[in-house]
Amino acid sequence: MATLLSGSKSKRSEFSTRSILRLAATYLGLAVLDAMALYLVYVFALDGVWELAITIAVITLLVNVINLRQDLYPLRWISPALALMGLMVVFPIIYTVYVSLTNYGDGNLLTKQQVLNLLAGETYLPEGGKVYGWDLYQNTAGDYALWLTDADDGYFLATLGDFAAVTSVAAGAGLPKEYQGYRRLDRGEALRASREAQQLTFGTAELQIGIAGRKEAGEFAQRYVYRADEDAVFDNEASELFHANYETGQFENAAGDTLRTGFISGTGFKNYVRFVTSPAISGPLARIFAWTIGFSLASVVSTFTVGLLFALIMQNERIPYRKAFRTLLIVPYAIPALISVAIWKGMLNSNLGVISNAIASLGIQPPPFFIDPGWSKFGILLINLWLGYPYFMLVCSGALASIPSDMYEAAEVDGATWWEKFHALTLPMLLVAVGPLLIASFTYNFNNFVIIEAYNEGGPPMIESGTLPAGHTDILISYAYRLAFGGGRGADFGLASAITIIIFVLVAGVTLAQFRLTRGWEETSENV
Repeated sequence: MATLLSGSKSKRSEFSTRSILRLAATYLGLAVLDAMALYLVYVFALDGVWELAITIAVITLLVNVINLRQDLYPLRWISPALALMGLMVVFPIIYTVYVSLTNYGDGNLLTKQQVLNLLAGETYLPEGGKVYGWDLYQNTAGDYALWLTDADDGYFLATLGDFAAVTSVAAGAGLPKEYQGYRRLDRGEALRASREAQQLTFGTAELQIGIAGRKEAGEFAQRYVYRADEDAVFDNEASELFHANYETGQFENAAGDTLRTGFISGTGFKNYVRFVTSPAISGPLARIFAWTIGFSLASVVSTFTVGLLFALIMQNERIPYRKAFRTLLIVPYAIPALISVAIWKGMLNSNLGVISNAIASLGIQPPPFFIDPGWSKFGILLINLWLGYPYFMLVCSGALASIPSDMYEAAEVDGATWWEKFHALTLPMLLVAVGPLLIASFTYNFNNFVIIEAYNEGGPPMIESGTLPAGHTDILISYAYRLAFGGGRGADFGLASAITIIIFVLVAGVTLAQFRLTRGWEETSENV
């Protein structure tokens, strides 16, 4: 009995020790995570990137709650995955919505705080201020000093807190290697230390010396000063006040002039209204949207039809070398899309292309696959068919193999023809299995930017669109790309994000409608 009691005490002691160690490891890990998170939150908040700071704070808080609450114990093992999902999936979606409500783009790439930090570092030379040539010195404590050279007044030494003329060295005598405990840095050392030295202010409070360039230092003063009570930046050089304009994201003076750097500001639904109402943007939108729907539907129907046809053919056991033929038919799926598109572009080339030359050898004028809008669309659909049919051939082969053979035997007994068996049995059963993949294929082709851009960059261009970068083969995603980044106007991330949200809503609507259609297929299969 005593042995049993001692054994149970030993086990409890061992269990208690393991629990304490596990608890200590949990607290230590959370402490390290919290320290890193606090540092990141502080840095992002200091720069005004509040959306990222709040996201990191919320994710860190959730990880702490999951790991400290006993009733959430099962979630501890997936908490790292949940944190990454929040940071890499949820945050980009929320951030895209946020950007669509701002003026984020070229000229407005920084937060207001980042712009103020940038302006605070700019200096100017006041009237009467002197400019010197400079060399860099350093003492044993690591403090820097500037050896200043003036052609008229000789030499000066500016340290971090003092400014004095050098009288022991005559002008033109050259620089000493050491002076008052400071050692002159050689060229390599000075080059490495110059960036750090440029951030310092030498001299006294009354006479401040700063480095302005590789060869110049002088009595420079801070040019821009932010006045928080007026929410404005004062230009000391021009004696002008620039108030913050949140509609344009610029600091503007009374004359309407702006500083060279703008900031990100909220614009509400301005980007959405601009996309819908601006004639320059919405002009070709109806045709581009119609072509996007047509391209997606035609791609799905053509690839599914050809893939199903090959799957049915390869199902016939009387065909010799079926495995070899099936392998060859999958080859287009194994080749990267960009390479396939480049090869097809070469074959469709009107001057040197194999297909165009073959057509010309028959005495027929080769179609203008890259100039005519209709033939350009045909070329894109042809290439997309080549790229997509192997996928549906594989999917349909697997789905066909899962259909019970006794259904076909019963249909043959009833005298059904091959078409009746296909139409009444094979197709309904196949659509139930392949239906969700057809919807996924439609969604993929709705945003198939690669083939549109690689084939002809959305061309040929729409002449009536004027300077707007719109093409006859552009789909919504490529059109959004050109609106945001094309035409030499610079990047407009706010507009691009708004168009992305609109495309998402359109795709979601079409997908929901297609899911209702698949429910009908399921009901049909249940009645088979």
